This record gives sequence, C-alpha cells and structure tokens, in this order.
Amino acid sequence: MPQFKQFPMPDTAEGLTEAEILTWHVKPGDAVKVNQVIVEIETAKAAVELPCPWDGVVTELLAEVGQTVEVGVPIITIDTDPSGAASPAAPAAPAASAPAPAESNGKIGEEMPGGRIATLVGYGPRAGAAKRRARKDTSAPAAAAPAPVAAPAPAPVAPAPAPVPAPAPVPVSAPAARGGYVPLAKPPVRKLAKDLGVDLFALAGSGPGGVITRDDVEQAVAPTAPTASLVDSGTRERRVPIKGVRKATAQAMVDSAFTAPHVTEFLTVDVTPMMELRARLKETREFRGVKITPLAFAAKAVVLAARRTPDVNATWDAAAQEIVYKDYVHLGIAAATPRGLVVPKVRDADRMSLRELAVALDELATTARDGKTTPADMMGGTITITNVGVFGVDTGTPIINPGESAILALGAIRDMPWVVDGQVVPRKVCQLALSFDHRVVDGQQGSQFLADVGALLADPGVAMTY
Repeated sequence: MPQFKQFPMPDTAEGLTEAEILTWHVKPGDAVKVNQVIVEIETAKAAVELPCPWDGVVTELLAEVGQTVEVGVPIITIDTDPSGAASPAAPAAPAASAPAPAESNGKIGEEMPGGRIATLVGYGPRAGAAKRRARKDTSAPAAAAPAPVAAPAPAPVAPAPAPVPAPAPVPVSAPAARGGYVPLAKPPVRKLAKDLGVDLFALAGSGPGGVITRDDVEQAVAPTAPTASLVDSGTRERRVPIKGVRKATAQAMVDSAFTAPHVTEFLTVDVTPMMELRARLKETREFRGVKITPLAFAAKAVVLAARRTPDVNATWDAAAQEIVYKDYVHLGIAAATPRGLVVPKVRDADRMSLRELAVALDELATTARDGKTTPADMMGGTITITNVGVFGVDTGTPIINPGESAILALGAIRDMPWVVDGQVVPRKVCQLALSFDHRVVDGQQGSQFLADVGALLADPGVAMTY
C-alpha cells in the first residue's frame, strides 16, 4: 500500500514565516532520494535549495512556481513506499508496526494519532505508547474517505452527496468547518482565497470531485475588476508583489530609519597614492591572479580605523539598555543582485590581510550575483560598506543596517583637479559618506573614524602607524 508523506515549508532561518517557490527540480512521477535537491525557494534573506527528507516517488506538487507559502504548509507529497513493500500481505488487516500514512498532514501544533505533536518533518516527541490510527481500506467507498486535505489517494475523490463527517486535521490556512463541512481545496488555493478575501464556502468547485480550483477563486473576484478606462491605463503599468528579499529589505530600512537617529558626514579624498599602490601590487607574485579593487582597500581601511574608534563597531541593545562593544569585525558588503539588495558578511575581516580581503570580496560578490548567498551569511554583521561608486555615483546618505551603528558609502573614483603643493593638477578623487547611529557614536567619534579611513586611502603607508 502506498505511504504518502507531505513535506511542509520549513523555517530555513530563525524567525522566517514564509518563502516563495522559485524552481521545482522534480515533477509528479519522479523518483527521489534522501537529500536530493527537490526545490529552490526564496526567503526574506536568500535563495535556498531544499533537500528531500525521504526516498520515494513524487505524487503531487502542492505549490506553484512564484507562489508564496507560509512556513508549515505542505508543498509536496511523496509516496515513500511505491512498491507496497512495507504493506502487509492482506490489505484488510494492516500490521501494528506499519507506519501511519502522512502524519505531517495535521495542523502545526496539534496532537496527532500516536501522541505526536504535528511540527516540521522529523520533529515532535512521541507521548507514551499509544497505538496508531488504523488505515482505511482502499476498497471502501469514496464517501467514507477522510477529508480531502489528507494524503492524496491514487484516484480523484468523488463528490459527496451529503455533508461528510468531521474532517481530519487540515493545514493552518484551512477555514473552520461549518456544519461539519469543509470546502475541498488544496493549500495553495486556500492561501489564494485568503489573500483575495474569497469565502470558499460560497464557491462551487469545478475540479474533479467538486474540488475548488485556482480559476474558481479568481473568477469569484472577477466582477470587481477595474472599469474599462482603468484597464486601458493598466496596460502601461506593472504590479509586482512585495515579497522575498525586497519585503525584508524594506522592513529593515524602515525599522532602522525610524529607530536609530542617523547622522551622515562627508569627506572628499585624493586616492591617487592608493590607486598607484594597487597598480604596483597587481604586478607582484602575491597578488597575481587576484582581483584587487578599491573596495578591498576601503575594507582594509575600515577594519583598521575601527580599532581606533570601536564605537562604530558596537551595537545598541535597547532591550538590555546596554551598548555592546565587539572585539571582532564581521564586515557587511551591500551587493545589488537580480533579486534585490543583500548584505553578506566577511567574517572576522579584521584578521585578514589585504590579499585575503580581496579574495573574500570577490567570492562574496560572485555568490551574491548567483543568488546562492545563504541566510547565515547575511546575519550578524557589525559594520557595512556600500560601494555606490560602481554605478558611477559620487556618494549618498546610506541607511544603517539594523543591529549595527555605522555604514560607509564609497563613491566613484574620478579624475579631478586638485591642489598639490600649491599647484592644480589632475588627481584620482573619491567621496566618502559615513552614516552612524548618534545614540552610540558621538560627532567627534564619527568624524575621527571617517578621517582615519580617508587618511588610509589617501596614503596607505599611514597603516604602518596603526
């Protein structure tokens, strides 16, 4: 007998509540193995590949590409015993030791048969030695089957002529029963109905066995479509749902902007000596094959200057009413990607040489562009650099990342007239902007840190004195 299991959307990073389906790597009928990548999702922090928790055969994909699914809602059904090897010889009397079908179908937090609490796959303690619920005989009439939200049967469920008995536990997004009746709809369709404000009880399903489909839900809101004039103007507009990285970034920036009192200071620097040093280093054996950029020099300058002004590398802990000073630098680098702005971290950047920083920054940028930055790589930063210069921008007023106290904007390096020894000569010039949290960093401290960074870029030899 088939053993159907449903894999719910997991929380891939602490505190996440939902994720978007980016790409399915399997389809119904495919055989899968434990730890085989079956789907790629995008959370509020990064794109993540999810492995399969069981061996078996895919029977149904419960979420579509582009759909946002809440944590705990099933996204795929897998038959873990397609050959029926685990079933007893006589189908009418299942053995007590045989696994119960699809324990993960229950509502998260609800007690399931056998005493388990329904959580994510593979979790939840067993309470005592309670017996499992006996499986239904597959030869029984369709009307006697559990509610349609349980593990799918090999054939479509026939429509019930009368209200069915109280249903089995359903996903979190399912509506409560009315008079013992629950509308027949898959979790993705229930989620769509909830988002659009459609009452599933008011719909007649057009799918097999009276199942409510996505089209049924969308047609229910069709009468409230915009008027003709609005539709015409809409052909020149695009509406994109706010979700994933964009949603998380927006919330973080709002929280930071209206929590930390921002101060931004500016400094214009002659970085000609830095660019000359860069050209020399590229010809040395140590840096041969290494992509050494102005950002690498800025990163080195930041970690060195932070030693003299540790306040910029501290955190304001409002809950504990403490300022947390950190004796390490996890340097965040703001990176523009096809999915939006992400800020991966270079861990312990203060312990790295200039060459090590250059290599780490190159690897970080490549991973971010490919959308492979993990949620863990974007957490726990202490100070950030945003390199707006790569877009030809001189400078800006960056917003501090939550949990940090300072962010440095590195502007474009341009050929500009500059006064040297009383003479106007062409030089390589760059503008810096430092935003800092005035609860943690005073004006004197912020100014000193920015001046130190500028001095290190204007004359890299100053690093010998730090």
